[in-house]
Amino acid sequence: MRGLGPGLAARRLLPLRIPPRPQRPPGPQLSSGPTVAGALVRAMDELLRRSVPATPVYELREKTPAPAEGQCADFVSFYGGLTEVAERVAEQSAGVLQLREQPREAAVLLQAEDRLRYALVPRYRGLFHHISKLDGGVRFLVQLRADLIEAQALKLVEGPHVREMNGVLKGMLTEWFSSGFLNLERVTWHSPCEVLQKISESEAVHPVKNWMDIKQRVGPYRRCYFFSHCSTPEEPLVVLHVALTSDISSNIQSIVKECPPTETEEKNKIAAAMFYSISLTQQGLQGVELGTFLIKRVVKELQKEFPHLGTFSSLSPIPGFTKWLLGLLNSQAKDHGRNELFTDSECKEISEITGSPLNETLKVLLSSNEWVKSEKLAKALQAPLMRLCAWYLYGEKHRGYALNPVANFHLQNGAVMWRINWMADLSFKGITGSCGMMVNYRYYLEETATNSTNYLGSKNIKASEQVLNLVAQFQKNSKL
Repeated sequence: MRGLGPGLAARRLLPLRIPPRPQRPPGPQLSSGPTVAGALVRAMDELLRRSVPATPVYELREKTPAPAEGQCADFVSFYGGLTEVAERVAEQSAGVLQLREQPREAAVLLQAEDRLRYALVPRYRGLFHHISKLDGGVRFLVQLRADLIEAQALKLVEGPHVREMNGVLKGMLTEWFSSGFLNLERVTWHSPCEVLQKISESEAVHPVKNWMDIKQRVGPYRRCYFFSHCSTPEEPLVVLHVALTSDISSNIQSIVKECPPTETEEKNKIAAAMFYSISLTQQGLQGVELGTFLIKRVVKELQKEFPHLGTFSSLSPIPGFTKWLLGLLNSQAKDHGRNELFTDSECKEISEITGSPLNETLKVLLSSNEWVKSEKLAKALQAPLMRLCAWYLYGEKHRGYALNPVANFHLQNGAVMWRINWMADLSFKGITGSCGMMVNYRYYLEETATNSTNYLGSKNIKASEQVLNLVAQFQKNSKL
């Protein structure tokens, strides 16, 4: 779900003077900066002091008494207990298997299974549970998982135990951030300055440029909603931007650049709701289904406000398409200059425009945004890039599901892959990331549950005739 990216410090998008943020509530905090870093060092020193004496100065190294015997014994006992834990798990597992093979009362089997579950629970889960009860504890655990995800991505920590801890934290956060604990809040120009600033900073899909930009995105014919948690009110967790339009939008320029026609909304001109940006602000909540819940809640809110509104669609980016295509071009170039992505006539036309062989120029062109300045070249590339994009979205899979993360998100929600749009995002990011293309995922409310079940269960993608025609063209004219 983009924007769902790495858990780094928030970007400062607006060069503005804003009131200082209120002090965070007391409790564990984990962030960047010298003050916090010093606090972490002091906290770590305190933990070490309790269990291991500080290293003496060099001159006193032979005169310092040894650590208390009890401390060493406690550590030895704990370390030795790890084997006992493993043995208990094995013993409980064997007991469950035996009971399953013998005719026993259900209560006996259930108790044995409960004992096994208890033995399998890692000890740190109890620690996380107690931390969650502290003032600011849940926020700390969200940041802790964000740091863990980032450390894994940078390969600072890795291994099955690290993945297990990440999974335990994710499971606990999923319970704590279920829909019943989330508050839906709408952002307007009259919202607190602090909230507007956070919304601007969190926008990961179409960056906010200035105050006038954010004013338009929360003004007439626009809606902006976010989820907050009962433990952190007015703290955006995931943000959804909506444009109220007369039809399903085919390009982002008409939404984020053009000013709405009037300051007063005319309800009879609103026929479609376009979800054009959804951004996760807390990277520690990756994998928690906040975006899915948010879209469902927003649809209900919009239906209350506009009972006649029946068309719901996204206008979504296609991250990874250019990278995927460049990888194919590189692999084919290594294979003796073979080209099976473009037809002979397309190769000839593009080569005549650029004056160079296709494989040599295309990799350079797609790595920049210069090619869109040539009307002839853009027209020549439209047909092959559209069918390649359709295949990337529809045909490229990871474990049977759509490889593209944004496609996978909307398809899981039950949306239909409805329309691929040419020259839909003319920003540098849009051109270099997806050759300027965007895609509409349309939500037919009466079909979303069935579509979601078919996709998650049978891995079937529901697509429109336009998308399927482009896929058929790819299968006819391109080979992988």
